[in-house]
Amino acid sequence: MNTQQQMAHLIPERTLSKKVKAWRRIMKGWQLYTLLILPLAYLMIFKYVPMYGTVIAFKNFVAARGIWGSEWVGLVHFERFFHSYQFGRVFRNTLTLAAYELLVGFPLPIILALSLNYVRNAFFKKSIQMITYAPHFISVVVLVGITMQMLQPGTGAVNIVLGLFGMDSIHFMAIPEYFKTIYVLSGVWQNVGFASIIYLAALSGVDPTLHEAAVMDGASKLKRMWHVDIPGITPIIVVMFILAMGNFMEIGFEKVLLMQNPLNLRTSEIIDTYVFNIGLKGAVPQYSAAAAIGLFKNLIALFLLVTANRLARRSGTSLW
Repeated sequence: MNTQQQMAHLIPERTLSKKVKAWRRIMKGWQLYTLLILPLAYLMIFKYVPMYGTVIAFKNFVAARGIWGSEWVGLVHFERFFHSYQFGRVFRNTLTLAAYELLVGFPLPIILALSLNYVRNAFFKKSIQMITYAPHFISVVVLVGITMQMLQPGTGAVNIVLGLFGMDSIHFMAIPEYFKTIYVLSGVWQNVGFASIIYLAALSGVDPTLHEAAVMDGASKLKRMWHVDIPGITPIIVVMFILAMGNFMEIGFEKVLLMQNPLNLRTSEIIDTYVFNIGLKGAVPQYSAAAAIGLFKNLIALFLLVTANRLARRSGTSLW
């Protein structure tokens, strides 16, 4: 094919619209795009279609009348929640528990991954990985049951150890001040190993020549972690942090509800459990009020996600 024929072949391609070019690329790799059908269907059916029901947050919803037949009340349910005596306590508990979990639970998988990356004994490394990964596959109900048994007053393992040191038995689950720490530490035990997998994968992509140069310069392992490993996985850390901020308000309804009791309710009542109590558990379910509170929580999560992404964009790494 001579030069003129090549130019004649390229001219139509240049004049094509962006949509036609994109469609041609899709048709070339149609097998890969078909794999997106099920995930997209899941998102549409279970994530986007239910958003239609959020309109009941602005209505006095009555099931017999349906969504559109119910009376429109505007922001009444939001105002009622903001002015209720429980708003301050519930909102504060949600924020403090979420911040506590993020502060403790986010850096620990990174530290574990950095530590395992320098372990040379293969048997020891695999053993630690298996021990730390296994709790992730325990259900929330079993996890809470184990936690309750460990902290049982008198017969629990923790109180038995305290008794060996001459200390009195403590009813941990009955002391409101202990609830957040028990919740966060039990979550760390369950998820820290599994969460470190993505950081271990990222560390495997760090250029080994950088470590060789650092060793030649006499850098210790800690300095290699700080100056080589952490900069190498910073984009992954930033992306994971943005995702964590998007899930900041999603503390874990089931686990909190299972650990909750009348004695620790002062610090354990969060937005999700409050919505459950007024929306489903009450003698007269308040569907509209529950929807309004849930929408308020999701708007906060959206604001945090957008803010975190905008701040991360300054470092050159962001989701969009």
